[in-house]
Amino acid sequence: MNTMLRKSVLGIAGLAFTGGVFAGPIAGHVESAHAATAKPVAVASVQGEQSTINLNDEQTANVKAIIAATKKAGLPERAAVVSIATALQESKLENLGHLGDKNDHDSLGLFQQRPSSGWGTPEQITDPEYSTLAFLKGLKQVDGWQDMPLTEAAQTVQVSAYPDAYAQWEKQATDLVTKHWNS
Repeated sequence: MNTMLRKSVLGIAGLAFTGGVFAGPIAGHVESAHAATAKPVAVASVQGEQSTINLNDEQTANVKAIIAATKKAGLPERAAVVSIATALQESKLENLGHLGDKNDHDSLGLFQQRPSSGWGTPEQITDPEYSTLAFLKGLKQVDGWQDMPLTEAAQTVQVSAYPDAYAQWEKQATDLVTKHWNS
């Protein structure tokens, strides 16, 4: 592997590790003052072109699991929208195990969280409820997440190499939360 490519890969791995350590579940829990004044699920504007996929039964079950975990965490519908959009980007709502050579480091589950970054054990990370609660714990640490663009909130938790990629899923995530929140 050439030196520049190796440095780029190592730099991204370092960012992912740092993001997992500081934005992930290891960081101290900080409650936001915005929790009581949650925004409704509808958003004023969606950023950029939107993507959509047809969901199978497993993916729909994962949407419902994310919504259930969001409710368990006592968070509003907007948190479920951010979570589902993130999972759409990271795994297309498929609970991914180890992908061998195709794997991004040791990323697993709906949110492609990494055991080596402190998100939990492989068994925990591949549990939709646990992984969602871990993501939401990170989201709650983001001051003002309810008022920022979805992609910025998701990126602050995930520390992705593609920070703007989450925005493309906002409409589908909003539609899914609207459809399944009360079901």
